[in-house]
Amino acid sequence: MIFSKRDSARNRKNGFETMDGGASPGKKPTGKIIGILAAVIAVFILIGNSTYEIKEQEQAVLITLGKAQAVTAPGLHFKIPFIQQVRKVNTTIQGFSIGYNAGTNETISDESLMITSDFNFIDVDFYVEYRYSDPVKALYASSNPLEVLRNVSQSCIRTVIGSYPVDDVLTTGKNEIQASIKEMILEKLQAQDIGIQLVNITIQDSEPPTTEVMEAFKAVETAKQGKETALNNANKYRNEQIPSAQAKADAIVKEAEAQKTERINEATAQVSRFNALYDEYIKNTAVTRQRMFFEAMEDVLPDLKVIIESPNGDVQTIYPLESFTGGQTEPDDDASGDNTAEE
Repeated sequence: MIFSKRDSARNRKNGFETMDGGASPGKKPTGKIIGILAAVIAVFILIGNSTYEIKEQEQAVLITLGKAQAVTAPGLHFKIPFIQQVRKVNTTIQGFSIGYNAGTNETISDESLMITSDFNFIDVDFYVEYRYSDPVKALYASSNPLEVLRNVSQSCIRTVIGSYPVDDVLTTGKNEIQASIKEMILEKLQAQDIGIQLVNITIQDSEPPTTEVMEAFKAVETAKQGKETALNNANKYRNEQIPSAQAKADAIVKEAEAQKTERINEATAQVSRFNALYDEYIKNTAVTRQRMFFEAMEDVLPDLKVIIESPNGDVQTIYPLESFTGGQTEPDDDASGDNTAEE
């Protein structure tokens, strides 16, 4: 078909393209724009799927065609889009309650009610703290490691509580019970090796299950406190008296030691004097014997009073021995003749 120049101009004016490459009527150039937009979106998708970020309190597991690998370094990391997958694990210390609802603080009887070794029922609440130690094992060693930890904790709690009397659970044995439960849980978790670690377990509360029993236990606890007070007072009095008694005992012992030393020294001196006298006695028996006699009389005669009477019983003369030894003569009631000494 042959068109004139006038037709061509009219066609261009009306929006028609000629066979030379002009635009066809009613069509716009949108295909190229859609392609560009699709490419940009694909690039963004690829970029978004090729990077991941690990925070300080997290660890990640990078899964490549089913093979898991732990990634522990925090920061921005890269992966192959659609081939590698990432699962993150929170490694901070977390916790859950046993025996009560942590949100409402309501008791859960199925978990808290236990029996002690002396066949008493008691409600005990616990709080368990844990953290994930191995992200790969935490994801793949068990389908629910947290539930495993809860079941193991409840089993160990009931085992340990069942081996203690109710008084220990309520009062003085809490620290020992917590330590025993923690040790038992750690042993079982180590045997199962599921990538979760127990940090701590504590007793939040322990009380009898009914009001009547609770009042009875309170009365028992009051009596125990009174007993402890009496024992403390007795120990205080004992501690006050012991030093005084010890001081008196030490004084008696020291005095006895002094007397012992004095008597030993005196006995030693007498032995030495006797040995010296014996040596002199061996050398000159008669002189030594006479000297010993005189010395004995010097010790005996000053204390004597001699009264001489006639054979017919009348007192004739009194000779106080003090006058011969330098003493003073004292009147003697016996001189009246009522009481007389033998010649």
